[in-house]
Amino acid sequence: MPTMRPLDPAFPIDRQIGIDAKAIVLINLFTLDPADEAVFLQAWEDDASFMKTQPGLISIQLHRAIGENPTYLNYAVWESTAAFRAAFTHPEFRAKLGAYPSSEVASPHLFQKVAVPGICVA
Repeated sequence: MPTMRPLDPAFPIDRQIGIDAKAIVLINLFTLDPADEAVFLQAWEDDASFMKTQPGLISIQLHRAIGENPTYLNYAVWESTAAFRAAFTHPEFRAKLGAYPSSEVASPHLFQKVAVPGICVA
């Protein structure tokens, strides 16, 4: 099972999922030992396959950092925190966490788009 290390210790994912918000983005940064990379990728694929069946998931993508050490970033767009919360707390998903290597450290955090005039829209 991975270690959870919040990006913001004062406001971890367990507190974030309690806030009702629309159009959210999950960013999850993963670090792990190089020897565990294949196990991590299989566990993530299994999780992503489950999440793709959950109502409210719009898209999901995994990125690998450039370089030798396996650092990954998962980017998932959800319709709402309610949809994400239902999937994140689902017993089937929670059971899948045991498949991740013990060296993995996960840092999940929820975000919303920000409008910047002339640059991007919310």
